[in-house]
Amino acid sequence: MKHLAVLAALLAPLPALADVDPANWEAVTAEAQGQTVYWNAWGGSTTTNDFIAWVGRRVMEDYGVTLEHVKLTDTADAVTRVLSEKQAGEDDDGAIDMIWINGANFAAMKEADLLFGPYAEQLPNWALVDVEGKTVQTDFTVPVEGFESPWAMAQVVFIHDTADLMEPLGSMQAILDWSAANPGRFTYPQPPDFLGTTFLKQALVDLLDDPSVLSEPATDANYDAVTAPLWAFLDELTPTLWRQGRAYPATGPAQLQLIADGEVDLAISFSPGEATAAIANNQLPPTARTFVLDKGTIGNASFVAIPYNSGSKAGAMVVANFLMSPEAQARAQDPEILGYGTVLNMAALSAEDRALFDALELGIATLSPAELGTVQAEPHPSWMTRIADDWMQRFGVAQ
Repeated sequence: MKHLAVLAALLAPLPALADVDPANWEAVTAEAQGQTVYWNAWGGSTTTNDFIAWVGRRVMEDYGVTLEHVKLTDTADAVTRVLSEKQAGEDDDGAIDMIWINGANFAAMKEADLLFGPYAEQLPNWALVDVEGKTVQTDFTVPVEGFESPWAMAQVVFIHDTADLMEPLGSMQAILDWSAANPGRFTYPQPPDFLGTTFLKQALVDLLDDPSVLSEPATDANYDAVTAPLWAFLDELTPTLWRQGRAYPATGPAQLQLIADGEVDLAISFSPGEATAAIANNQLPPTARTFVLDKGTIGNASFVAIPYNSGSKAGAMVVANFLMSPEAQARAQDPEILGYGTVLNMAALSAEDRALFDALELGIATLSPAELGTVQAEPHPSWMTRIADDWMQRFGVAQ
C-alpha cells in the first residue's frame, strides 16, 4: 500500500505554476528570458509590420524575448481562437500570447474572462502614461481596469488630394454634397474592416445633434431611431461612390492606393500622420493633405491584451511595457515610421526622453494637436456590432 501511495503521488498532475506578479518587475524579466511571445496583430500594413519587427529586435536585445508577429486580417479571429481553447479546456500555453485589440473585441474577451490581469498599471512605464489627457482607462466606454495596456493613440482624419479636392470638407453633409457633385471620387473600406466601420461610426456621430446617446449600450427601444440618420445618409451617398458603391476597397492601404492611382480624391484614416508617412514612402502624391470635421472626429487608443492561457505572460508583459517606453513611442510617432499619436505624458518624461519627441518633424500633411480639434468619444461597442451587421444587409457586396 505504501508503494501504491508513492506511485499515485508520482502520477498525480503537478499543480499549475502561479502567474508571475506584474508588480515584481525583476521576477517578470527573469521569467521572460528565453520566452517566445506570439503577438496576434493586424498585418495589413508594411510600415506597421516593419515597426513590430523592430520591437522584436529590441526586446530580444534587452530581455532575451523572441517576438513572433502572427498577422491578422480580423482581430475577431484571435478572440475566437482563445474562446475555443477555453471551451476545449486548453488553459495552459495557448496559441496566442498577446493581441492588438480594442473596442468590441476587448469587451467580448473581458466579459468572457478570457484575459490575464489586471497587469497594465503595474508595468514600470505606466507611470509615464497620460491618464488624464488620453482615453487609456476606458475602451469604447468599457472600463479597462488593467486588463490591457495602451500603445498608440488614434484620431479619425480625412486624407484628400489637393490637386483635385483643394478645400477641406467640414461635415458629413459636406462630404455627401461634394460626392454627389463629383461621383466616383470617394469610397471607404468595406465593413467589417475596421476603417470601414469607423467611417460608419464617424458619420453617425457627426449627423446626430447629440451623439452622447451612443455612450450607452444600444437597445431595441432606441436603435432604429438613433441610427435612422445614418441609413438616410448612406442611401444618398452610396450611388455617388467609386463604382457606384457596387465594390469597395478591402483595406485602408487599398483605399490609399486608389488615391495614388488617381481614381479617388478622398479617404478616411485613423492615423493623423498616415498621409505624411505615405508621402515619405511614395505611397501617396506630395499633394496629399489631411483635415478633420468641424465638430471634431472620433479618437481612441490601441491596446495590447494578454489571454488568460498564454504560456508566456512574462514575455508579453515585457513587450507591452516596451511599447509604452519613450523609445518605442517616439519611433511610432515619427511620421516616416508610423505617425501614431503617443500615449505618454510629456511632463512625466526626462529632458532626454522629451528631446526624442521634440526632434520629430510632424511632416507636411500632419495636423498639429491644436488643428486636430475636438476628440469625439467612441460609441459603446454594441452600436458598432449592430450597425456593421445592418450595413452588410443593406449595402454589403461580395469581394
